[in-house]
Amino acid sequence: MSGPLVVLVGPMGVGKSTVGRLLAERLGVSYRDTDDDIVAAQGRTIAEIFAGEGEDAFRAIEARAVARALAGHGGVLALGGGAVLDAGTRALLAGLPVVFLDVDAGEAVRRIGRDPGRPLLAGDPRRRWRALAEARRSLYTQVARAVVDTTGRAPAGVVEAVLAALAPRATHV
Repeated sequence: MSGPLVVLVGPMGVGKSTVGRLLAERLGVSYRDTDDDIVAAQGRTIAEIFAGEGEDAFRAIEARAVARALAGHGGVLALGGGAVLDAGTRALLAGLPVVFLDVDAGEAVRRIGRDPGRPLLAGDPRRRWRALAEARRSLYTQVARAVVDTTGRAPAGVVEAVLAALAPRATHV
């Protein structure tokens, strides 16, 4: 197996899960989310892992989950928003069909709401989201083959944009 057909990265609230499921359906492949893998393997939510062990422990768990998924999944794979923080993960993503889904801060916060399952947004979600997204933006663009803005777009339109962004380019001889 050569790895996933598409890997979706980006901040929380960008639509990785929604777009990933639709994209997988469109391509006739399976969908996998590393956050779901972590919850299933750990038997507790990400918020519970953060609260009980802290962010560093969560990031170590996440890096292992991403490495397993990259090695063993041939469909569409969505990574958690902070997965790109790990240098080993970024190295594993090199050369893969990675798409950075981007979104406006206001729309992301509207999509997320005040979800208690998102521990990094506690307090002032808009300010915290903006700070996290900006701090990680260069890492998302570093690993991505393409960037697709999801702001104001229906999920089906984002799927079309992802497919167009990853389509092989015709070359002139």
